[in-house]
Amino acid sequence: MDNLRFVLFVFFLFLSYEIWQQWQLDYGPKPEATASAQSPDLPSGSPGTTASAKPAQSPEKLDAPASSAEGLVQGKRIRVVTDLLDLEIDSSGGDIRVLDLTKYPQNKDQPEPVVRLLNDQPTELFITQSGLLSDADQTPTHHSQWQVESTEYRLAPGADSLSVPLTWRNDKGISVTKTYVFRRGSYLIDMEQKVANQSGATLKTGPYVQLQRKQPDKKPGSAFSTSSADRAYVGGVLYTEADKYEKISFDDMQEQKLDRKGQNGWVAMIQHYFVAAWIPKAGEVDTFYTKDLGDQLFLIGAVSPQQEVPAGAEQVFHSRLFAGPKLQRALESVAPGLELTVDFGNLTFIAKPIFWLLEKYHAIFANWGWAIIFVTITIKLLFYKLSESSYRSMANMRKLQPKLKELKERYGEDKQQFNIAMMELYRKEKVNPLGGCLPVLVQIPVFISLYWVLVEAVELRQAPFALWLQDLSAKDPYFVLPVIYSASMFFQQKLNPQPQDPIQAKVMLYMPLMFGFFFAFFPSGLVLYWVVNNLLSILQQWFITRQIEKRA
Repeated sequence: MDNLRFVLFVFFLFLSYEIWQQWQLDYGPKPEATASAQSPDLPSGSPGTTASAKPAQSPEKLDAPASSAEGLVQGKRIRVVTDLLDLEIDSSGGDIRVLDLTKYPQNKDQPEPVVRLLNDQPTELFITQSGLLSDADQTPTHHSQWQVESTEYRLAPGADSLSVPLTWRNDKGISVTKTYVFRRGSYLIDMEQKVANQSGATLKTGPYVQLQRKQPDKKPGSAFSTSSADRAYVGGVLYTEADKYEKISFDDMQEQKLDRKGQNGWVAMIQHYFVAAWIPKAGEVDTFYTKDLGDQLFLIGAVSPQQEVPAGAEQVFHSRLFAGPKLQRALESVAPGLELTVDFGNLTFIAKPIFWLLEKYHAIFANWGWAIIFVTITIKLLFYKLSESSYRSMANMRKLQPKLKELKERYGEDKQQFNIAMMELYRKEKVNPLGGCLPVLVQIPVFISLYWVLVEAVELRQAPFALWLQDLSAKDPYFVLPVIYSASMFFQQKLNPQPQDPIQAKVMLYMPLMFGFFFAFFPSGLVLYWVVNNLLSILQQWFITRQIEKRA
């Protein structure tokens, strides 16, 4: 029993250390990136490519040419301001080059600057691109120049939507109007490309959408800093109806080009708390691709099926772009599987109900701190019988401590005889030495799931609780909760049977200090959970131990 309990504590300590290391990777400061001057790229068949395989004819043979060192071509900038977004579209390519999330400041105490999700600076390049592929380059790509009616658009007070049109035409009678549609209270942007064919011949064309991003330099990790809000995994994601959710890392893109067909899919680039995702028209079979452009620049995109546009006719192609925070209910309403960009890991099936419960309590208290406390109480009630069994076993073990001490003195260094006598004592007293440990193992997946919920949910980002706790996603600034946790853990150990091995006893004595040290750099919301859980456990264990001792 002592050995097993000791192993469990060491395992839990190791688990906490691993989580703490991951926390440092998530929140360590980023090194300064080196400058880059690469230009965007797209599947072959676009202007300026030399590759023989053209998606305009064979979308399954996606390819891309080598990129040049000329950098992004700059045209006129069109500023668009809504109630949630402040962004810039460039007339060169008609791409969204800059996108600020005005409701999400980078630092809680300062309204400016806000989070910049899309950025055309070479060291932090992350942009959206789109266009049309056709034979003989008869339609515009993201290399084309677009005409604009105005250089600034604002969502008018009381208006529900805002349309921003860009136009392109060639000398053969083909014109295209690319229109971005923004809606109040939404991070979802509709994009339509309307093709008008006055060329006198049938035109065959289809849309593509893609995200281009520079891979962030790998962070060396910091011993204790928790200042950065970037997720350790920054990279691509692919979702299709058949294969579901799949991460496509920059390393994957570098090793092999993605070329896959799928229905009702989407592509995205994700980071901690935020996502940009292109969602092609539902129901169609699209070709999804990736491309390594060199110098840490990567593409992930989708090509939709081509359609014939007869002479004198028009055709409209629809796509949608979600660019914003990973709000789970909003993501669920946009596209199947998009909510999975909130990365709860392999225990998502447990984490989702926990988050649902957090939301319900938040709806009652309008405070995420109280929501965490009541989720803790609820989980404690769900595991009450299991915990009760564990604490009863510990209380019975505690009663046997004097007898175990006598056996230890009787057999001295003869561990084999001591273990035989100890197991005989357990059998005689009808005590299960595993009873106090197995319930802990059952609850470990719940604890891990709750950790990822508290770390990943953007809803808790910069969320205040009370008094000195004004950001549940950051560490406790005065280390009050870690100190309380250490004290509660020390007190709880006094209620448990003490190890007979003096070395184990000494390690257990220092365990609260070690856990307090690790928890000092965890998000305060997670430490709040552990503090409340420990206090409830102490109350339950004290009550059960007292009952058993009275009956003795």
